[in-house]
Amino acid sequence: MAIVNVSDQSFNNEVEGQGVVLVDFWAPWCGPCKMLAPILEDLAADVGDSVKIAKVNVDENPESASRFGVMSIPTLIFFKDGQPVDKVVGLNSKDALKNLIAKHQ
Repeated sequence: MAIVNVSDQSFNNEVEGQGVVLVDFWAPWCGPCKMLAPILEDLAADVGDSVKIAKVNVDENPESASRFGVMSIPTLIFFKDGQPVDKVVGLNSKDALKNLIAKHQ
């Protein structure tokens, strides 16, 4: 499944539904966020339709970041059936993210 860009306005529709959604809170000026982007692309190819991956630009969408207590970026929050179930801050490897996804499926 392709990675979707989510705004404050579309967050509820895109994230708070059924299944597992991985949300990446990022900003274009963030070095570790830039390093995480290709890892998420590879991860999206590996997990297919089993997990939705969404990206929220915190500069353009501060409400969503504030709502979930995002203080540092990149922050990845895992949602299951619309509820946040896990959060990791900072750059992570693809294998570490795959393990977290497996934990919540």
